[in-house]
Amino acid sequence: MTAPRVVLVGPPGSGKSTVARTLARLLRTDARDTDADVERTAGKPISEIFVDDGEPHFRMLEREAVAAALATHPGVLALGGGAVLDPTTEAALAQYGEAGGVVVFLDVSLAHAAPRVGFNQSRPLLLGNPRAQWQGLMERRRPVYERVATHVVQTDGRTPAQVAHQIAAAVEAHGAGQQPDPQPDPQPDPAPNGDLR
Repeated sequence: MTAPRVVLVGPPGSGKSTVARTLARLLRTDARDTDADVERTAGKPISEIFVDDGEPHFRMLEREAVAAALATHPGVLALGGGAVLDPTTEAALAQYGEAGGVVVFLDVSLAHAAPRVGFNQSRPLLLGNPRAQWQGLMERRRPVYERVATHVVQTDGRTPAQVAHQIAAAVEAHGAGQQPDPQPDPQPDPAPNGDLR
């Protein structure tokens, strides 16, 4: 069984997919996104899975994608925002963390998530009043993100490279049995929204 070097969790707009690709380059490994795995398995975008097959079917595909990736992917793994709510997935992440794995919660405020997400149609759980929906999702998910995380990284006002460098330092320190600096001084971000998407 091969375990990921790092697993990224967090809400929509926290930058999981973008940071995963940047971090994978830094760590000289591959990035994998379970949302992309689900879309590949279903043969259609997540928004269509929700409409055609319903959320329970999507969550089942997601649970299977996470289990497969945790067992076989040796690189950086980004999970869909709601994946952690599945009890089987939460237990698998806890076991991975207890075995020495690194789970990073990419935290973000609504003010910074909104421009990144764009609150568009490709995010079915954010339809209606997207800001209120996002806030409600975070209220339900934050305790789980915090429970499964071995590290928390704030992404507000930071570029994917800044976030990835902080995580890479944490991974190196974790592997050496050291505690990393909690928040290295990030370089100022000329664009407050960065390009995290």
